[in-house]
Parts: sequence; C-alpha cells; structure tokens
Amino acid sequence: MQGKLLLPSFSSIQFSEVETQLDHMLSVANEKIAQLEQIESPDWDNFIYPLDLINNDIQRFWSPVRHLNSVMNSDKVREVYNACRSKLSAWQTEIGQNRALFEKTSQIAEGQLMAGFSTGQQKAITDSLLGFRLGGVSLEGEQKERFKANAQELSKLTSQFQDNVMDATKAWDKLITDPAALAGFPQSSLDLARQAADNNDQEGYRLTLEFPSYYAVMTFADDRALREEVYTAFTTRASDQGPNPGWDNAEVIEKIVELRMEKARLLGFDNYAQYSVASKMVESPEQVIGFIDELADKASPQAQKDFAQLTEYAKTHHNIDPVQPWDTGYLSNKLKKQLFDFSEEDLKPYFPASVAVPGLFAVTGRLFNIEITEVPDADVWHEDVKLYQINDQQGRVRGAFYMDNYARENKRGGAWMDVCVGRMQTEDSTQLPVAYLTCNLTPPVGDEPALLTHSELTTLFHEFGHGLHHMLTLVDYPSVAGISGVEWDAVELPSQFLENWCWERESLDMVSGHYQSGEKLPQELLDKARAAKNFQSGMATVRQLEFALFDMQLHRQQQAVDYKQVQALLNDIRDKVAVVKVPEFVRFQNAFSHIFAGGYAAGYFSYKWAEVLSSDAYSKFEENGIFDEKTGTEFLQCILERGGTEKAIDLFVEFRGRKPEIDALLRHTGLAA
Repeated sequence: MQGKLLLPSFSSIQFSEVETQLDHMLSVANEKIAQLEQIESPDWDNFIYPLDLINNDIQRFWSPVRHLNSVMNSDKVREVYNACRSKLSAWQTEIGQNRALFEKTSQIAEGQLMAGFSTGQQKAITDSLLGFRLGGVSLEGEQKERFKANAQELSKLTSQFQDNVMDATKAWDKLITDPAALAGFPQSSLDLARQAADNNDQEGYRLTLEFPSYYAVMTFADDRALREEVYTAFTTRASDQGPNPGWDNAEVIEKIVELRMEKARLLGFDNYAQYSVASKMVESPEQVIGFIDELADKASPQAQKDFAQLTEYAKTHHNIDPVQPWDTGYLSNKLKKQLFDFSEEDLKPYFPASVAVPGLFAVTGRLFNIEITEVPDADVWHEDVKLYQINDQQGRVRGAFYMDNYARENKRGGAWMDVCVGRMQTEDSTQLPVAYLTCNLTPPVGDEPALLTHSELTTLFHEFGHGLHHMLTLVDYPSVAGISGVEWDAVELPSQFLENWCWERESLDMVSGHYQSGEKLPQELLDKARAAKNFQSGMATVRQLEFALFDMQLHRQQQAVDYKQVQALLNDIRDKVAVVKVPEFVRFQNAFSHIFAGGYAAGYFSYKWAEVLSSDAYSKFEENGIFDEKTGTEFLQCILERGGTEKAIDLFVEFRGRKPEIDALLRHTGLAA
C-alpha cells in the first residue's frame, strides 16, 4: 500500500486557538472511547486499531506544539504549552486507568485470537497491558484519585524544571569590549562572540551560557578568572547559588522525587527505581548498581592516572595547583596538544556543515541502501531548518525529518531526536514516520560557514542514529514502530553505534572537506585524532558513572528527601567516584534535565548500558568491513526495521549471533586490561 508523508503546517498554528482545538479533540476522543468500552467481542480491527487511531490523531496535533515550545520558546508559546500539557496529562492518566479498556485488552490477550497475531501485534498488546498496570488501572477510590493528582503535579513540575533551566541560561551574559580579555580564543570563537554581540545590538564580544559559547571559554580562555566566572554561572543555573534565585529548582527537585516515590508506592513498588526498570531490559536496580560498580572498577584506576597526569602538567607548565574544575577543559586541551600535537580546533576547518551533513547522508545511504534528498519549499519554523526525505533502494519513500542544527536563543540546550509522526497502517495508506532532529551546533558566523568540531560531528551522527531507528521501521503498529516499544536502556543502541563512523578513514572522506580548499581530512591529522581518542577516557567514564549512580540512588530512596539530602547524596557519590572535586557552590543537579524533565529518571545508566550493545554491534562491522553490505543489511533488518516488536536483547542476539559482551566497549574506550 502506498505510503504518505503527513507533515505539520507550522505556519498555520495559531497559539491563541491551540487550547480550544485540544479541548475539542479530547472531547471527540472521549466519545470514541465510550463506544469502544461497549464492544462485547473486541479484536484487533474493532478495538486495538481504533484506539491507535485516537492516540495517533492527538499525537499528530500535539507534536508540533510540543516541539515549538522547545525550539522557538516564548512567553505565549510556553503559556499555551503548559496549559495544554496539563490537560493532556490528565487525559492520558484517565486512559491508563480505564478499567474497561484494560479488561478488553486482557480479553484479547487471553483469547484464541492472540495466537494468530504477528509478533509485533502480540508485543503491542503485551506492552499495552504493562502500560495499564504502570498507569494505575488496578487502583480504586482514594488511591486512584491520588494517582491522577500525582500525574498532574509531576507534569507541571517537570515542565517548570525545564522552564527554569532555559530562563536561567538565557538570563546570563557578559559583554567584553577588550579583545585582550579573550586571549587564547581561536578566531572562530571570537567571531561567534562578536556575532552574538551584534545580534544583541552591542559592541564587542558577548559570552552566553549557550553551549558553543560556554565551551569556547572553558577550553580556550587564558584568563583563569573569566573561566571561573563562566563556570560558576553555568554550574549554578536554576539554583540559589546563581544570579537569578527566582528560578531555583531546589524545591522542584524535592517535589518531583517525592511524587515519583509516591507514584511507585501506590503501584506496589518499594521505590521509583523499581517502577522504572519494570519496563526496561535490566531486571532490577541492584543489577544496574552492579553494572555501574563493575565499570567503575575498570575505569577508576585510569581516571586517577588521567587526573594525576593533568595535575602534574598544570603544576609544571602553568603554575596551577590545585587544578579546579574551570581549569580542566583548558588544561586538558593544552596537554592534549603537547602529547599528541593535536587539538579539536585543528579538525574544524575540515568539517564545514555544508560537507558534513551531506556526508552523513552518504555514509548512512551506503550502509543501509537509502537515499536522502532535501524537500524544497518546506513549511518550517526557522530559516535554519530543512526538511529531508528518505527513499530506499526500490525508490519507496520511507520517512522524512526536519533538521534544526544550530544553537540560538529561545531554543532548549542539548541535542535530541523526537517523534513528529509515527508509522501506522491506516485504511487507505501507510502513514510514514517523520522525525525532528535537533542539535545546538556552532552556527555560521558572518560569511564563514558553520565549522563543526569532531565532537559536534559525533553528536550529529548520534542523533541521526536515533532518527534512522524511528524512520526506517517497517512496523505498522504505532506502539511498537520505530523507537516506540523499545526498552529505554536499549534505545541508545543505534545512536551510539553510528558514532563509530566518525573515526574511520573511508567514512571520514565522505564527511570532510576543508571549507577553503576542499581537501579531505589529512591522514596525519586523523592519526593524531585517533591517538588522542581515548585521552582522559577514564575521567570521562567515571563522570558519566557519577551521573548514573546519582540518578539511580536518588530514585531508590524510600522516604521523602529534602534538598540538603539530595546534595549530600551527590556529594557522597562524588567522594566515591569522581576524581575532579567540585566546589560547594556547584548545583549541577538543578539543571540535570535528563532525569528531572526528560525520560531518563532512574534510567541515565542507559547511556553506558546501551554502549555495551553498540560497541559489540559495531565490532561485527570491524570484523567484516565498515561498509560490508551484508552486515549493514542485517543491522537494518534486525534492529532498525523491527522497532519494538521484540525484546531488544532478542533482536541484538539475532544480529550478533550471541549475547552482548563488554570487551568491545572496554577496547573502544581504552579501558581494556
């Protein structure tokens, strides 16, 4: 059946009307659900499919509104978003607690029809039943009402957390009029700071807490006091230690943790961590702690060596003792240059976005037999945004994506892939998947093109891996198509997997080209980059483990915690794991959006857990060739096309021929014994 791309009309969204439109949609949805509740002999076509259609209509309406709140934020957009999000949360909770829908889904699962369904249909039904249970369907009376109120409060608080981070980030800037104060800055970073001032009708150089600006100061500024000032502003965002205590997230964190704990207790779990892992690959929070401890045992000795080396270098060459956190990026860049005659800045001229982005498309096109072309005259939300279409080798359209690459004000920090439209079989066609791919890369400056660091190139590949997982699915049931239905601790597999092509000669020739000469990345530079690849990998690993352990231990609490206890927990974990000691004023957790505003609560370990899978998966390409057609097809067919139709571990074993092993991760990160 012919596929269709159903794209949002961004230019026609009237935020003054969105809430009224949502009210109407929810009213219509409730009427349809009331009819489904009366069906006596439910099956896929008369019950599951109509329920999917209801959810799909709401998802397609809400997706562009949610997205614009993240990338074109304003007071009006935020006001409408928060009002509508509250209503949607209440509606979704009602659906999750709808006993009639649960019983009819159970009736299908326990009946004779189930055996005749495809693996994907069976998984969709099984996942749905788990969703009902985790959504409080078994609750009665006062507990049921409390669960609803809990969901409402959590929805508001997680949104408030993100708003506070965005506002605190946007509120700080520093204008510098004397270029000597920015000694050490490469020309590209100076130009970016000058452009930021120009855009704000100022003379001089404007520093902000947007990542490209923050990174430039922490990596290149010779002025130690300036580094300390910017570091302090960044690490105290949304806290009472920052310049704008009105956006302090301390109380928000307390309430979020308490509400999550209550939610888990209402459902019979001891803590929120148990609730979280109920839908993941891992079997228990204790298994996660064991995994983190195992990695820490392997990484900590190397991390301590890394920091000892940095400390000695700082003392000998820069008369800095002790090394402070605002020194580490700067000194590490200098030390890397001394050890390997290499700096990230050396690579930037070879990765103009105008070459790297088409190169990314060429790499994935060769890997998975797809072709990616720009869609002209697309309706988008900002002039930087482009729409692309994916076709397979038969010429069939497989999906599309919006690419919004560059940092700007009123745009959420970080990088992410989000679902715009999911794949679904409808009566007359196949609704094809559409994704949002969002980064905060260094933007073009003046007449110069956007030049990417190698880290930014890796970020681009990472998010595109998520996008391919969503867009290349061949599953027609929305709850298990693409990334849907994939256990959260496996969802990073395709993204981290694709990063590996940022290190290979053959693929780098496809994504590099000097912005002036067109020359490919020289072999000498690549050799240096590879030699420096695992520079301070021990320090980087334990930092990620610190975040993962804090997240898991915080959500294992069985009693309400106040903010002082949250800080004490993090301090204790740092004492055990971290090698770089941070000052008392640091409030990293107040801007830890992954776990307090995103989907990673009691799940941040997923990055390292999935890295075991991604490294092991890539090792098969190392064995057979990084563009081996057979291996690429197997990854496409076993992982990308199958979505959440089966357990992630089963799909991995089908691709790899065995269960995952940690050896490849240790080798790739330089931690192998």
